Amino acid sequence: MKGLILPLIIFCSSFSSLLANKLLIPMDESQTNHLKAYGFTYKVLQGEDAKVSWLLNYKGGSFLMEYNPSFSKDLLSRGISYQIISDQIASQILAEVNSESSNMEQATLQKVPKIALYSPKSASPWDDAVSLALTYAEIPFETIYDQDVLDGNLAKYDWVHLHHEDFTGQMGKMFTQKDQVWYQLQLQEDQQMAQKNGFAKVSQMKGKVASMIKDFMLGGGYLFAMCTATDTFDIALSTLGMDAVPAFYDGDATSSNISADNLNFKNTVAFKDFSLILNYRVNEFSTIDSAPNYTQRPIAEENDFFELNEFSAKSDMIPCMLTQNHQQVIHGFMGQTTGFASSTVKSEVTILAENESIKEVKYLYGQVGKGFFAFLGGHDPEDYQHFVNEEHTDLSLHKNSAGYRLILNNILFPSAKKKKQKT
Repeated sequence: MKGLILPLIIFCSSFSSLLANKLLIPMDESQTNHLKAYGFTYKVLQGEDAKVSWLLNYKGGSFLMEYNPSFSKDLLSRGISYQIISDQIASQILAEVNSESSNMEQATLQKVPKIALYSPKSASPWDDAVSLALTYAEIPFETIYDQDVLDGNLAKYDWVHLHHEDFTGQMGKMFTQKDQVWYQLQLQEDQQMAQKNGFAKVSQMKGKVASMIKDFMLGGGYLFAMCTATDTFDIALSTLGMDAVPAFYDGDATSSNISADNLNFKNTVAFKDFSLILNYRVNEFSTIDSAPNYTQRPIAEENDFFELNEFSAKSDMIPCMLTQNHQQVIHGFMGQTTGFASSTVKSEVTILAENESIKEVKYLYGQVGKGFFAFLGGHDPEDYQHFVNEEHTDLSLHKNSAGYRLILNNILFPSAKKKKQKT
């Protein structure tokens, strides 16, 4: 039947039924469902004393683990390609991966991170790529919002994703949507929460929440953000104690000292030397975004690609994990924050992917205290230009998405037993 690809099972010899002790999940072009493979690996790691070897740069970042006959039904139901191999073959693969002459490495995954998605309880008129990825891959998560952060509940989690969220308190600067039901409900939710917690304005509450999320990272937490949450997070940190919200959104004027010279770039995590866009009629927050609006993007959709940078698997394991993929050149995708102007990225931040021709950083990573963060520009890797109230992406149609793999790499990264790195 066309389109149906059965998982591959390789027997190493005529005695394979006796010798087959390892399960290899290849993640190169031969894999029939890359996204579900992450979910299966996460499920295996939920088992007691379970360990998985993430073979960096080996067949697209494959997974190697002890074989259990009970896995077969699950692998088949998820449509995942896999190979059952002997201990001898597994040893040969590991020898190749661990060889000093190869740009490969064995990362040991030992525990699953507890995941939280920061998202308002009111229904948003758009999808969220991370919640779509986790749901499709069958990876469990909990939803939290401002009250949970203010109550100190971040300590319960290892990994937090920031939904399509505006930390400046300007409702995404979506002034054209102000009469829509979703806009009014989220505004009401935010205003009531700010008042309940003693804040005069939503922007003040969001600034406090951003500071507490930064503290979460300082203590060892992992943060992942996409689209608007990336730049507005740093904007909020850079404007603490100032009013950077136009009167249209909060009823009073901005602080007189709001300028690039007075922003606190020492408090930001990823960006520097940016200017704010204070015109409420401009659907943009700052000069961080490499594509200030859709009409100014200097490249056509058919030519819009970004490239993953290559890292040493042995000396730069973290960025190597975050860029594991079966494709090195990936089609771009837009969002309210599409990418990051290279001139605004801090020097200590690692650039994971970029489009050098237009000086756009698409994907970056950095450390904050004991913790880490990764920011990915754009809204949905499989929807080039997503609009408000547009139908959600069906990931069953994109099960080999290279863009969505970047998201799921971040899910497994906190599981890795850490080695001392250069970065």
